Amino acid sequence: MRLTTKGRYAVTAMLDLTIHADGKPVSLSEISERQSISLSYLEQLFSRLRQSELVSSVRGPGGGYRLGRPSEDIFIAQIIEAVHESVDTTNCQGKGDCQGGEICLTHALWDELTAEIHNFLNGISLAHLMARRDVKNIAQRQVDQLLILSESPQAGAC
Repeated sequence: MRLTTKGRYAVTAMLDLTIHADGKPVSLSEISERQSISLSYLEQLFSRLRQSELVSSVRGPGGGYRLGRPSEDIFIAQIIEAVHESVDTTNCQGKGDCQGGEICLTHALWDELTAEIHNFLNGISLAHLMARRDVKNIAQRQVDQLLILSESPQAGAC
């Protein structure tokens, strides 16, 4: 099983959006800066997240993205699925053709693990993650670091 950067970045970006929304849209450039994720990559991810109605976009000055529904109702598994990511632990993507077109000896084991992972991720909402002390501390550190960088004398130098 391997969760690629697509799934990890989508979850990270959605959590950042949840933390920093404060009733206003959050721009992808802000998320990009705080999380060190390429803006073009975020645009691709948010296109899929919007199609799945996990976010909505706000155009114009001060525009950006908002959550498509309350953070209590958005679960990590939904985010991963929205960006067409999988947490499948089988070698055959659950098809049962792992060994020369036939099911392998350990297929059921890996299939059950996939179900457990999905259930685990489907039980964690953005609100749940946002309430964690470690997440709050990291989010504050990221904001503080950006503030220090923007105030440094070299920030505006050419």
